[in-house]
Amino acid sequence: DAIEAAKDLFFIERGFLSGNHFAYRADSPVLIDTAYASELGKTKASLERLGIAWRRTRVIVNTHCHCDHVGAKRVIQEASGCEVALHPAGRGYGEKRDRLATWWDYYDQEAEFFDCARSLADGEVLAVGPHELEVLHTPGHSADGIVLYHRKEKALFSADTLLEAGSTVATLRLEGHDSVFAWLASRERIEALDVRVAFPGHGRPFASIREAVARTRRKLEGYLACPEGAGDDLLKRILVYTLLMRPRVSAAALFDRLMGTRWFPDTIDTYFGGEYRRKYEEVLRGLLERSIVRAEDGMLIPTVRP
Repeated sequence: DAIEAAKDLFFIERGFLSGNHFAYRADSPVLIDTAYASELGKTKASLERLGIAWRRTRVIVNTHCHCDHVGAKRVIQEASGCEVALHPAGRGYGEKRDRLATWWDYYDQEAEFFDCARSLADGEVLAVGPHELEVLHTPGHSADGIVLYHRKEKALFSADTLLEAGSTVATLRLEGHDSVFAWLASRERIEALDVRVAFPGHGRPFASIREAVARTRRKLEGYLACPEGAGDDLLKRILVYTLLMRPRVSAAALFDRLMGTRWFPDTIDTYFGGEYRRKYEEVLRGLLERSIVRAEDGMLIPTVRP
C-alpha cells in the first residue's frame, strides 16, 4: 500500500517482517529505508508500480540499521552507485562491520553491510526534492535511530521510535538499560513537535500522536518498574519475528533452533533464571491462544501479515 505523503514523496506500508519505507519519485530517486532482505522482490515491485526507477537511486536515507529497514540497500547501491546517509553511530557500525550492535547476529537475522559516505547530524535539514526534512536523533529503540520531520506538512516519519500502538521491542541487553531513559527523552522531543500525521516504521499512518506518545511512556515506565515485562515482551515479539523470517517452522524443531541463537538463552538467563523450556512453552501457549501463531500439520505459522 502506498500513500502520497507530500508531492511525489510516497509512504509505502509493509507488513511485520519489513519496515515501512518512503520513496521520492524523480529522475534521481531518494529512498528512506528499504525493508527486509528476503522481500527484495516486493520492494522493487512496489517502487516500480509508483514509476520509481530504483536503479537510478541517488541516495538512501537510513532511519536505523535494523534488518527490517536495511534489507535492499546493498543491492540497490550496487545497481545505482547511490550513497547512503545515516546517523554517525550507524555509520560506525558499518565501518566496523559490527553485526552485534546492529542486532543481526544477536537475533540471527539476514542483512548485509553497505558502504556509507554520509553522516546525518541531529538538527540537519535534508533536502529531498522540494521537501525539507529535519533530522532528529531519537535513541532508545536503537542508538543510531533518527526520525524525519516535514515541518511544512506537519508530518513526522517516525520510524520505530513511535508506533501507533506505542513502542516496538526494547533490547536492553544490547542497547543498555539506560536506553529506556533515552527513549523517554526522545518521546518528549517528539511530543514537542507540531505533528498532523505520523508515518511509522510499522503499521498505518496515524494522527493520534499524543495518545501514541502516552502509550510509549507507559510501556517504558513499565519496563523500569518490572524488568521481567521487558523480557516477556521481547520473547513474544522476537519469537513471532523468527517465524516470519523462517516460514513454516516445525513445532518439534523450534525450541532447539531458539536455543541455538544468542538472544533466546540470553533473555531467559537475564529475566527468568534460566528456565528455558518452561518459559518457551508459556510464551508459545499464549501466542497460540491469542491466535497470533497457529499450528498446522506439525508446523508453526504466524497469522500476522509478513
